[in-house]
Amino acid sequence: MTRKSFLSLGLFTLASVFALATSAFAAAAREVTITSNDAMQFNLKEIAAKPGETIRLTLKHVGKLPKTAMGHNWVLVKPMTPAEFNAFAMSCATKAPVYLPDDRSAVLAHTKIIGGGESDTIEFTVPSAPGDYPFLCTFPGHYAMMKGVLKVK
Repeated sequence: MTRKSFLSLGLFTLASVFALATSAFAAAAREVTITSNDAMQFNLKEIAAKPGETIRLTLKHVGKLPKTAMGHNWVLVKPMTPAEFNAFAMSCATKAPVYLPDDRSAVLAHTKIIGGGESDTIEFTVPSAPGDYPFLCTFPGHYAMMKGVLKVK
């Protein structure tokens, strides 16, 4: 093997190892599971996260009622005032069957609407700016009880 071939093989091997290591690191999302129930409750009101980390979030509906009667989702939004949060949540209530606004610029991540016994998993990147990012269920009337905060620090 010539010196040039050996050097090329070495660089290719090094690049391959780096690519594999990078993809393995990027694929390592932190698992978070949130349960919801027929009493309109999330089991978590706060999630701590680091800027830019990847979260694989699973929403599990541990109740029995169907999504048409007691549907739940998990929606992460940009920081907003309480008045803006209430207006956002109320605007979603009229958007059946997904219960998300037409303008989704405030939505950072969301699951689908699920019913009793169902689950949905999403993966998202935590915002890079530290702060408090509200989350809620946007099924009509649920946001008053089903809300929390993703604390990025």
